[in-house]
Amino acid sequence: MDYKEKLNELLLTTVRQNASDLHIGVGRRPSIRVDSVLVPLAKEAILTKEDAEGLVFSLLSPDQKDRFLKLKQLDFSYNFEDKARFRVNTYIQRGFMAAALRVIPSQIKTLEELNMPPILHDFAKLTQGFVLVVGPAGHGKSTSLAAILDEINHSRTDHIITVEDPIEYLFAQDRCIISQREVGQDTTSFHDALRAILRQDPDVLMVGEMRDPETIATAMTASETGHLVFSTLHTNSASQTIDRIIDSFPPEQQGQVVSQLASTLVAIVSQRLIPRLGGGRIPATEIMLTNSAVKNLIREKKIYQIDLVIETSVQEGMMSLNRSLVNLVKRKEISLEEAEAHSLNPAELRLLLERN
Repeated sequence: MDYKEKLNELLLTTVRQNASDLHIGVGRRPSIRVDSVLVPLAKEAILTKEDAEGLVFSLLSPDQKDRFLKLKQLDFSYNFEDKARFRVNTYIQRGFMAAALRVIPSQIKTLEELNMPPILHDFAKLTQGFVLVVGPAGHGKSTSLAAILDEINHSRTDHIITVEDPIEYLFAQDRCIISQREVGQDTTSFHDALRAILRQDPDVLMVGEMRDPETIATAMTASETGHLVFSTLHTNSASQTIDRIIDSFPPEQQGQVVSQLASTLVAIVSQRLIPRLGGGRIPATEIMLTNSAVKNLIREKKIYQIDLVIETSVQEGMMSLNRSLVNLVKRKEISLEEAEAHSLNPAELRLLLERN
């Protein structure tokens, strides 16, 4: 088998089927994810050990191959001719090679095209602060951040620096200078890149993921010193995100972290992509803005009370996840079953639906 040719066939099928992901692994057919559902490609043969190895190695340069064999896993981006880009993770499972490939659209969509709340436009007007987009893996965090950054790119004259693992969306520079750095290729780690970043005259920073306390601390310091910082975390809600950040530090540092968070954090957007009744997916969002009440709750470590502030601050632009889900159900965008499945508090969701 010509594995390079077979890989190209699979990538083309993924793009043509409007799938979000392609999975390659031993003992099963290649599978694609369409509207959140994994679908085996019925016309493809079940992959052997040799097939999976051939397909995985077809994705890798000689240097990447060496790193993969040493580390047993590797993140990188892959350009498929001029048709699409993929974020790839190759890994070993039960001694066999496997890969998960996420489609990265070539065009950066606007916030309107993504059906995100209009208040996110306000984040593109900020000059300083810390903004987090959170949620489960594969639910559009990077896509939302790309839309905000591209809005800045078209409306301001700033220097935007991104640190990513790997680089996902490629920005076409417009009014801004955009420097995109890939961990592993352009820098050794998020932390090392951030330590040097303030000497590169940035205005706006985007850190692909807050992976360790050092990265979080450097990002908060950057936002304290007059920069606008965006990043992501794999958390389920605004309150959980704040708890996660504080708890990632040892007890003797937590007081300083709480103080920094209260002064630098501007907003947390938590999002889920929900299967749409008409096909495709649509976001449900929780939006927390750090007004004086939220700042005080952070300082007093009463994080559990933030959910109530969000629920009672709709007029300020805040939105609870349940209220967002209720709105989508009422507009007949999603089913009640999907809303309940994605809610963190289904009982409250049902109450809200009854009241509305």
